[in-house]
Amino acid sequence: MDRLSGLDASFLYLETPAQLMHVCGVIVLDPSTMPGGYSFETLRDHLEAGVRDVPTFTRKVRKVPLGLDHPIWVQDRHFAIDRHVHRLALPAPGGYRELTELTGHLAGLPLDRSRPLWEMWVIEGYRPDSGEDAVVVFSKMHHATVDGVSGSNLISHLCSLEPDAEPMAPGDPSSAGHEPGQGELLGRAVLSNLTRPLNAVRLVTPSVQLVTRTIGRARAGTAMAAPFSAPRTSFNGTITGHRAIALADMDLEDVRQVKNATGTTVNDVVLAVAGGALRSYLDNRGELPATSLLATVPVSVREQSRHATGANKVSALFAKLGTDTEDPLERLHDLAERNRFAKEHHSAISADSLQDWAEFAAPRTFGLAMRAYAGLRLAERHPVVHNLVISNVPGPPMPLYFMGAGIVALYPLGPVFHGAGLNITVMSNNGRIHVGIIACRESMPDVDDLVRRFPAELAALKAALVEAQAPTPVKPTRKRAGAR
Repeated sequence: MDRLSGLDASFLYLETPAQLMHVCGVIVLDPSTMPGGYSFETLRDHLEAGVRDVPTFTRKVRKVPLGLDHPIWVQDRHFAIDRHVHRLALPAPGGYRELTELTGHLAGLPLDRSRPLWEMWVIEGYRPDSGEDAVVVFSKMHHATVDGVSGSNLISHLCSLEPDAEPMAPGDPSSAGHEPGQGELLGRAVLSNLTRPLNAVRLVTPSVQLVTRTIGRARAGTAMAAPFSAPRTSFNGTITGHRAIALADMDLEDVRQVKNATGTTVNDVVLAVAGGALRSYLDNRGELPATSLLATVPVSVREQSRHATGANKVSALFAKLGTDTEDPLERLHDLAERNRFAKEHHSAISADSLQDWAEFAAPRTFGLAMRAYAGLRLAERHPVVHNLVISNVPGPPMPLYFMGAGIVALYPLGPVFHGAGLNITVMSNNGRIHVGIIACRESMPDVDDLVRRFPAELAALKAALVEAQAPTPVKPTRKRAGAR
């Protein structure tokens, strides 16, 4: 039995019928590499063997009586793979449009909280532009169980380096423990509530010091961008439960070349490309704000955290994307400088501050407040907190095989929120960068128009770099009359 951390539980409380808190992934597979050939039954059986002893896949949420404390994880004694792995086929012609329409529909369906909070849809009949038939696995895992890094690691553990090798899934069947009764749960909840005020007192002084340092950084111009300072766009309002998905690819080597030539980072280049894509998208629609869009960028604090438990070990920083700057190179250099200040500011914040304060999220109050916020459409009545979420997740640098099938592409997709109906997540994988965009369909009906601009913006950035590096031609001087 494990109690959910406050941050993990918060993702349960944040969930409404429109604001679904699961993370998704579109995994495109080459079935020709599977030993013995592909069949759904073989893939499902291998998945069952891989997840059977992994607690993340086999435990479910149990509420504490009266909502006095955060829920606990308990082993699902009736776990069955058929409840989590499903089979579908794309309608003809089985191309990109059919795939994104189907996955968008699946992304808008909530997970069943009476079971372990994950599912995979095996989608057959996908025929990408390459002409080779592919199988797609669409995965969904609740944010209460994984963050970006742990989710990526979990998928990696179901993979292998060779088609016929065993998956790397870690087994820990002994972690199930006992399932507590109502009395034990109530006793633990009462004890947790009694010690909560003491924990709050310990957090006050560091928080006051952080505010003081932030004010000093703001005066010096070295603070990260402030929330509630974002311009309003068409995707910053109350969202619905309908989702739209778009996918694109970029060459990781192209990103590295720009990074090396400009002395920036891969993350800087990715954010600059995203800023350029959003600028041209909004400008084309006549909606480009005069000030820059503001993104929330999740940051993993897994290595710095002192907490041994909890699935989510993340913090976040705010980044201006330079959508108010036309020149790609100028946007990149400005963004890199702002990111440097933001990272320095972020490093001054305790790695566990978000997790520590999340412990005080009251289950009943938090859930009621979230439903009221959505029902009253408050996201449209106060200044915009942030425009979107952008995540950059490092992936495997070498080829991987998922249950023996070669991974052709892996597109991650995060949740969208009331007030920020757009999420962009990128992942590097075997020399490629896969861009996954998910949005509220009503807020952004044509996500393909945005995702197509990512490769184009990277090309524009490279072209601007080549032009900046080109030597300036020297004009020949004309000889004066009579000169030798």
